[in-house]
Amino acid sequence: MCGATTGGVSLDGVNVAKESVIQGVVTRDDQPVGNAYVRLLDKTGEFTAEVPTSATGHFRFFAAPGEWTLRTLAPKADVVDNKVVAQQGVVAEVAVAI
Repeated sequence: MCGATTGGVSLDGVNVAKESVIQGVVTRDDQPVGNAYVRLLDKTGEFTAEVPTSATGHFRFFAAPGEWTLRTLAPKADVVDNKVVAQQGVVAEVAVAI
């Protein structure tokens, strides 16, 4: 699976060596949460990007190397922030429980 965790999002066709990938899954009570939103904030807290989660709760960003915050927003859930470090050639896997 080119570095993806078992059951994670496939990285087929992605040259991980040249990318800084942040990806993961959003769950509630161990069940995937589709249609949540994950925002990518830079180290100063500025909004950079936002993606919806898939039906299986997965999301992915291609980010510049450095420190980032993932802000997860979902119906009937508190906002969850997770700090993550993106590195070229490394897939940062983040599990978000809401």
